[in-house]
Amino acid sequence: MVTVSGGIAIPLLLSILVLHVAFPGSSASDGLVRIGLRKKPLDENSRLATRFSEKEIRDLMSRRFGLRGDVESNGDEDIISLKNYMNAQYFGEIGIGTPPQKFTVIFDTGSSNLWVPSSKCYFSLACYFHPKYKSEVSNTYQRNGKPADIQYGTGAISGFFSEDHVTIGDLIVKDQEFIEATREPGLTFLVAKFDGILGLGFKEISVGEAVPVWYNMVEQKLIREPVFSFWFNRNADDGEGGEIVFGGIDPNHYKGEHVYVPVTQKGYWQFNMGDLLIDGKSTGYCAGGCAAIADSGTSLIAGPTTAVAEINQQIGASGIVSQECKAVVAQYGKQIIRLLMLQTKPIKVCSQVGLCAFNGAHGVSTGIENVVADENTEASAHLHSEAMCNSCEMAVVWMQNQLLRNQTEERVLNYVDELCERLPSPMGESSVDCAALDSMPVISFTIGAKKFNLKPEQYILKVGEGGQAQCISGFTALDVPPPRGPLWILGDVFMGVYHTVFDYGNLRVGFAPAA
Repeated sequence: MVTVSGGIAIPLLLSILVLHVAFPGSSASDGLVRIGLRKKPLDENSRLATRFSEKEIRDLMSRRFGLRGDVESNGDEDIISLKNYMNAQYFGEIGIGTPPQKFTVIFDTGSSNLWVPSSKCYFSLACYFHPKYKSEVSNTYQRNGKPADIQYGTGAISGFFSEDHVTIGDLIVKDQEFIEATREPGLTFLVAKFDGILGLGFKEISVGEAVPVWYNMVEQKLIREPVFSFWFNRNADDGEGGEIVFGGIDPNHYKGEHVYVPVTQKGYWQFNMGDLLIDGKSTGYCAGGCAAIADSGTSLIAGPTTAVAEINQQIGASGIVSQECKAVVAQYGKQIIRLLMLQTKPIKVCSQVGLCAFNGAHGVSTGIENVVADENTEASAHLHSEAMCNSCEMAVVWMQNQLLRNQTEERVLNYVDELCERLPSPMGESSVDCAALDSMPVISFTIGAKKFNLKPEQYILKVGEGGQAQCISGFTALDVPPPRGPLWILGDVFMGVYHTVFDYGNLRVGFAPAA
């Protein structure tokens, strides 16, 4: 959810719910198999439920990035329609077993396992509010029994592996290994609008080394090409949520040509991204390149706090004031500027002012007490010193970028102090003034030497109608530590604007303007 300065909380995901799904899909004259969807507004209880659902997705995101058929398709491609939750979450329907038992799942390129609730889930209340897989009524069930445990920020999904046929549109994936979840603790799964998750990532991140559904589609030659693509319909008033196309690309879903970049690390669909621009001007953060992934399971665009705070400052987003950050600017700002002007390496500046220790690669907390210290416990002192170190490193990036623009010392300090006030809230989201969209800048990501622009109406999510409408920034902070990070996670806010192709055969990701 979004926390604003007055203590008001608003839900991130609000007003769309699928009422009916036709299953299985029908064939169109172009050989593509489509599944139609309808939507209706949520009531107040469902609004509360989707608030918890988004928290669960964010927790899943932070945990995973902070680590470590018998019936042939009527065409060469298969399409699964998606449900749209206020342009923030998308779901589709699959079947497991023979005859198929229906489940609503997130098609998630940021994970690789398929899991749904099990009929043997007796002690988790969440299981009583979602369909449960019943192995005893399936003619194609095969016992496996290997234990499974997927960790989430709010708990864990645990259970055991089974094997059965999985129906996706008109495709039947035979003998697919999946998880029967027998424990779903916590409120998040109780109120979630999805039943399970179907992962479309690489097998390298598959729990239990289970072969992902996508791999079996290719191995069983159910599709023409080892390619799948996403089209997200960002029109919240439209009944369609979007489509996934398995085995090819629907030319009606994009304009122009795709820009392709190679996958640099298998697991997530990870690639190299270039500079991040605000109204055509470099932020300085990714001038030397950044890692990024395309992730259909993440609603917003997630990036390092340093960069997200600068974006939020430019769009007038309001987060929680960071006292540590402002204290660093007040007490060490001039010293940091002088060190940068003396050509001190930025990664060493915070160690030279005494806020970090330099370990040869980057700054780490020194454990010292400083400025706004909370000395009640040793733990709080450590957390404080770590926050001061992190704040210093952010300030160095911001100051260096402003100095490159020949700004005066006074303007640099004032600018960075403003950025401190734009640091996101603990949940990562920030609110904006809906009436100010026309004055907000264009945010651009450089991918494959091409700029991919996002206009304000594309990166701002509006909740509610008329005078009651509230708006939130589509950018959320998530600091992924090395060696995987820093990392940008281009979720549905980005993929809704740019049709995205996941080319497994050529190990590349492609982007083109969505039609």
